[in-house]
Amino acid sequence: MLIQKFTCNLKKYRQLAGLTQDELAHKVRVRRETIVRLEAGRYNPSLKLAIDISRAVNAPIEEIFVFE
Repeated sequence: MLIQKFTCNLKKYRQLAGLTQDELAHKVRVRRETIVRLEAGRYNPSLKLAIDISRAVNAPIEEIFVFE
């Protein structure tokens, strides 16, 4: 099984959008803990969640989630 490593730039784009972790979590309908895990690079988002986050912070998915 191949596990891809990725870099998550979510914190940067969330802050640029002026959102707290709680506010972003509410917008994309997940728990704040999910946002915490994403920002720490410990959680791979589903495609739907990645799209929702991208729209919420107004940044391209490929700049938020960088897969190596």
